[in-house]
Amino acid sequence: MTETAANAGPLPFDNSYARLPEHFFARLPPTPVEAPRLIRLNRGLAETLGLDAAFLASPAGTEILAGNRIPDGAEPIAMAYAGHQFGGWVPQLGDGRAILIGEVVGRDGIRRDIHLKGAGRTPFSRNGDGRAALGPVLREYIVSEAMHALGLPTTRALAAIATGEPVIRERYLPGAVLVRVAESHVRVGTFQYFTARGDTEAVKRLADYVIARHYPQAAASDDPYAALLDAVVGRQARLVAGWLLVGFIHGVMNTDNMSVAGETIDYGPCAFMDFYHPHTVYSSIDHMGRYAYGNQPPIAQWNLAQLGQCLLPIMSGTEAEALKRAQAIIDGFANRFETELTAGLQRKLGLDTAKAGDLALGQDLLKRMAENEADFTLTFRGLADVIDPEGGTDGDPRNLFNKPGDFDDWVGFWRARLEEEARSPQELAAALRAANPMFIPRNHQVEAVIRAAEDRDDFAPFEKLLKVLARPFDDQPENRRCALPPRPDEVVHQTFCGT
Repeated sequence: MTETAANAGPLPFDNSYARLPEHFFARLPPTPVEAPRLIRLNRGLAETLGLDAAFLASPAGTEILAGNRIPDGAEPIAMAYAGHQFGGWVPQLGDGRAILIGEVVGRDGIRRDIHLKGAGRTPFSRNGDGRAALGPVLREYIVSEAMHALGLPTTRALAAIATGEPVIRERYLPGAVLVRVAESHVRVGTFQYFTARGDTEAVKRLADYVIARHYPQAAASDDPYAALLDAVVGRQARLVAGWLLVGFIHGVMNTDNMSVAGETIDYGPCAFMDFYHPHTVYSSIDHMGRYAYGNQPPIAQWNLAQLGQCLLPIMSGTEAEALKRAQAIIDGFANRFETELTAGLQRKLGLDTAKAGDLALGQDLLKRMAENEADFTLTFRGLADVIDPEGGTDGDPRNLFNKPGDFDDWVGFWRARLEEEARSPQELAAALRAANPMFIPRNHQVEAVIRAAEDRDDFAPFEKLLKVLARPFDDQPENRRCALPPRPDEVVHQTFCGT
């Protein structure tokens, strides 16, 4: 039986979502686990949240992080939502293996959820076991923290806990709980849940909540709900452009996996590309390539259109006026995404000023990379060595191309464009290294970490990889092996959900 922690330590909860109407969630405690063991505590994040890291790392703190004890002030709930999964409508999803135990306001003044993923069955489990396996927990910890270090909005990992219990997937696997932190867990699918039930009042209540929590400036608009849609579209355009700029593939861009706060959420069969190609897919369940790397922008726009449909009934003006306003906002996604992508490519190419043709220059490089099976990350990182070969350590990217002449031809166009910039070669090389990471969580490295943990209970590779990925833009010559693409026998062709 889950206990209430009488002296659980300083966990200053202030639970705004739990104050919404009861049909927004189900109240229930996490299901206790047999033998919780702390794998890792993110002490830096704990500090940001204003939490006592020493307490959280103690046996009593581990009991809380595992869901075995409920701290004072917590109000554990499983959130209700619906969603389109691979384009197919599912009217009820919800937190089937996760419990939101409460919210804290960090030292930076930002309110965040503390969420236990793998915390047991809920009313939304749909015959699932409500648990998480160790491998997917480690994958989400690694990738979400790497995304944060790369500067992209994301949920964070506060802790990973081994449960001491097996879970059954294709085989018996060690179980774990991920303690996830997010600016909120409200999704496009949360709005869809109430829209599907014809509950316009709940849609309005949820929209008001999201405005107050994430977009307070929208409240002053003549049409706050159109302003909300516009703000979410802007954040998603920036987020998805950021994904493409680091070679990230989410893998399951269902509407229930799109946060209205604009954070990357629900890392399942996610992956970073090795060799660049816009049709790259890793997810074992994405048989048709719906969520391929290059499809992510139009899918984001499609998901946002579903949010727009939910908000239409509460927008101001007539139905026709609201529809026209919402359509214009959704149609504007493409331009906003292109603006963000262009600016990002300019940074990756070392362009300090914006010129017509910069997007085409970047796209030309990507096309040549696809045709030559060039590594995405190392090609961009190596541009600094092209400019400053004396001070470079990143390697000549032409060697990554099957036909190096294709790269040489492009470099001619690039150098002509760089002549319009005012920076010295050394300044330019430094800017290129600051914009292009050396280290990403490569799939074969993540898989090696999981194998060590699952097969040998060895978490040293996990700790080492996290340490490397915390400084993705630094050279780290002692860790250069972590920057290399996989050997043929190391290539990971598929990644998997943890359910």
